[in-house]
Amino acid sequence: MNALTIFAATESGAHAVLLFPPIIFGLIAAVVFLALGIVTWSYRDVSSRHSQKWSDGESANGHH
Repeated sequence: MNALTIFAATESGAHAVLLFPPIIFGLIAAVVFLALGIVTWSYRDVSSRHSQKWSDGESANGHH
């Protein structure tokens, strides 16, 4: 017997039972990715919103 026939004999009938259908795992991943994208997008342009805190247009580290 070669490795392919041994593999086929051991894998016949053995199926993993999933908690959800496969499409649900993809939807969960898409929702998580979308949520992380929204969080990232919400922090856009934060530094310029707080630019009035620095005098003479200086940044926090003193560079112009």
